[in-house]
Amino acid sequence: MSILEVKNLYKSFPIYGGIFHKQVGAVQAVNDVSFSLEKGETIGVVGESGCGKTTLGRTLVRLYEPTSGTVLVNGKDFRSYHGDDLKHARRDFQMIFQDPYASLNPRMSVRAILEEPLKLHGIGNAEERLKSVLKIAEIVGLRRDALARYPHEFSGGQRQRIGIARSLILNPKIVIADEPVSALDVSIQSQVLNLLNDLKKEFGLSYIFITHDLAVVKFISDKIMIMYLGRMMEVGYTDDIFAAPQHPYTKALLSSIPKPNPHLRGKGQVLQGDVPSPSRPPSGCVFHTRCPLATDRCKTEIPKLHTVNPNKQHQVACHFVPGQG
Repeated sequence: MSILEVKNLYKSFPIYGGIFHKQVGAVQAVNDVSFSLEKGETIGVVGESGCGKTTLGRTLVRLYEPTSGTVLVNGKDFRSYHGDDLKHARRDFQMIFQDPYASLNPRMSVRAILEEPLKLHGIGNAEERLKSVLKIAEIVGLRRDALARYPHEFSGGQRQRIGIARSLILNPKIVIADEPVSALDVSIQSQVLNLLNDLKKEFGLSYIFITHDLAVVKFISDKIMIMYLGRMMEVGYTDDIFAAPQHPYTKALLSSIPKPNPHLRGKGQVLQGDVPSPSRPPSGCVFHTRCPLATDRCKTEIPKLHTVNPNKQHQVACHFVPGQG
C-alpha cells in the first residue's frame, strides 16, 4: 500500500470584485491531480513559475484546505482530521519551506526553534527535548554552540539545515520540500541535496520535492511529475522521462537545460508566449496556446492522463501520444 495517495485533488482561490465584493471568478491552482507515493520514494514536481507546484504542496499538508479530492496517508483520509487529531496527524507530514530565513522566527534561538515542535506535541520533558535537539542538530551538521545563536547569524545553507532539522525532529514519514535549494549557491546546493539523500536512506523518508531545476530533480528524484497551469502533463520514472519525454511541454523543459559542452549544444525547443492567467485558463488542453502540435481538437477537448508504458507507470496527457483515445 502506498504511503500517500492523492485522488482528483482540486484547489481553487476565489476572486472578489465590484462594489459589493462578490465573487467574480476563481483561480484553479490545482486541477484534478492524482498520484501515489511509495515509502522511501522521492517524487519531483516540476514546472514553470505559477504552474501550481507550491500550492499543491501546501494543499497536501492542509496549509491550504483542498477544494475537493482525497488525500490518503497510510490509507487514512488526511482531510477527515480536525483539531487535536489533525495536529497529531501532522507529525507524519512535514514541510521544508523555500526561504529558510522567512520561515524561521528571528526572535527565537536555534534551540528554541527546534524544541518548539516537541513542545507543541507534548513530547518529552526538558531534558529529553534537549537530547532530541542535540541529536538532530548533529545529524544535519550543526555544531552544538550554534544552538544558542539566531537565524540572522547563519548563512543561507546553514539556515536551510535548521529548517530541515525542524521538519525532521518529529520523525515524519513524508516530507514536502518546496524549492529547498533554489536560494542557495551551487556549492551549497550540492551539500543540502546530499544531506537530504542521506537522511532519506537513514530514516526511510518519502519526499515530494518541488523545484523548477531539472538538473536537481534528476539527481534526487525517483519519479517526476510535470505540471502546467495546475494540471499534470506527464508523470513517470526519472530515467524514462529524461530518456524519452512524451509531452511537448516536457520536451521543451528538457531542451532548456544548459549543456556545459559547447559541442553538444542543440537548437533546443523554445516555447512561444507566456503562461496564460490561471484565472482564465485556455479551454481544452491548457497547453495548446503554446504547443507547436496544437490542433482544433486540443482547443476543445481536455486530454486524459493515460499510460504509455504499463510496466513502468509512464503517463501522459496529450492527444498526440499513442494510447490517447
